[in-house]
Amino acid sequence: MSGFSQERLMQVLLAPQISEKATFVADKNEQVVFKVASTATKPEVKAAVELLFKVQVKSVQIANVKGKVKRFGRSMGRRKDWKKAFVCLQPGQEINFAAGE
Repeated sequence: MSGFSQERLMQVLLAPQISEKATFVADKNEQVVFKVASTATKPEVKAAVELLFKVQVKSVQIANVKGKVKRFGRSMGRRKDWKKAFVCLQPGQEINFAAGE
């Protein structure tokens, strides 16, 4: 682990992103998709995944997702922007969310 506090790494990953697109990406590229803290950086995401799931991470790509504009009655509101991380695992590594760990 390279210089990140353990408390910080525990707060970086918020949830796995489970969708059709995420499942397709996982099968095709050995990648896993996570919802991450909006202040998270690539090295932090890599360290957090390696710490929590005991796997080797090859690379991390991050995308900022813009919050949708929604209506609440007659007023307009906006969902929060959030960050999505595509974590590419080393060949032979996998994270299984279906099995209870």
